[in-house]
Amino acid sequence: MPHTPTTRRAPDRGRSLLGPALELVHTGRAPTRSALTAALGVTRATAGAVAGELAALGLVTVDQHPIGSSRGRPSHRLDLAPDGPVVLAAQLHADGLTVALAGLGGSLGEPVRHPLPARTDPASVIGAIAEAGAELIRADHRRCLGAALALPNPVREPEGTAPAALTFGWPGDTPAAALFAAAMAAQDLGPRARRPLPTAVANDANLAALAEHRHGAGRDARHLLLVTSGHRGVGGALVVDGRLHTGSAGLALEVGHLTVDPLGRPCPCGNRGCLNVETDPAALLAAAGRPSDPTGQLLDQARELTRTADRDPAARAAVHQVVDRLALGLAGLANILNPDRIVLAGLHRDLLAAAPDRLPEAVIRHSLWGRCDQVPIAASALAHGGLVGAAELAWGPYLADPQGVAG
Repeated sequence: MPHTPTTRRAPDRGRSLLGPALELVHTGRAPTRSALTAALGVTRATAGAVAGELAALGLVTVDQHPIGSSRGRPSHRLDLAPDGPVVLAAQLHADGLTVALAGLGGSLGEPVRHPLPARTDPASVIGAIAEAGAELIRADHRRCLGAALALPNPVREPEGTAPAALTFGWPGDTPAAALFAAAMAAQDLGPRARRPLPTAVANDANLAALAEHRHGAGRDARHLLLVTSGHRGVGGALVVDGRLHTGSAGLALEVGHLTVDPLGRPCPCGNRGCLNVETDPAALLAAAGRPSDPTGQLLDQARELTRTADRDPAARAAVHQVVDRLALGLAGLANILNPDRIVLAGLHRDLLAAAPDRLPEAVIRHSLWGRCDQVPIAASALAHGGLVGAAELAWGPYLADPQGVAG
């Protein structure tokens, strides 16, 4: 019987380590074989066999030229394969949709933005997303292994239904996951895509939090709270010990419906003064007395307004008003959840930049534990957190079982 090199075939124990090893390289925690050895708690031979198996699957590369100082044993650099497989990441916004291809390591290709279709019923919108994604997949030379969609509304687990898609007025419990799977199955994906293509759907804030925890400003946080405002409304998510806290049915952390002004603006949920309508782009523009430009994007207009707050009194007053509302919400969440880090994304990132002292100070002032146990507030590090998070969702099955790549 011919001998099979250990770099091609890991021992049984090594096989069970393929997933943890790939996740370590994927998240940047094992840039070398020696780091992988230490993180897995195995021998150099086992780590080498595991790295070799991942290389044989086309997921990583092992630099055959050892690196390191003259002292001690040099190690080999581990990198993600530059021409390795990809997944499709898609995100639906209140005023458009975005698609991109993504490799491992949080590596995102150039996002492509499209307007919403003329009809915004679930089948039409999700069909448009599938068509845009299929176009990217066909045009790329790499193998596509899956697709995931970030939605701006809650997604019930495990059914994948949208119970309250208030932005588009979709029917309750819209079968978003089933519609996305069917829409992708109906596309011409070219010869390199896996068939059938695995698909998944989740809430955009949840996915952004997962992305920031693995690749952005939330690295190493044990209890990470992310709060974000995109094109409309407010979302939030909590990552505990590396896992999303999604509640009993995937509907936890709907922070946008936390009341911060009982006499405030009406919210689509039926209440008044929710964080959702008091700290989003429309709220900021309204506070400044600026009508939204129907030809532009609300988020871009609101961000531009925050950049003029240092020289425009009306813009500064609007920023302060919205920041104070946001601080009330963050303080209440900190009291309940006790996170060790808060990451602000979307417009909230810009508000932090415009009021870097006012916002943290107001959170401390309104928080029960603020004065004795301050919670760091950080700006998100990822420009497209929802898309990177969607890629994480699509890569999930392969991070758990890298050998699935060969299927």
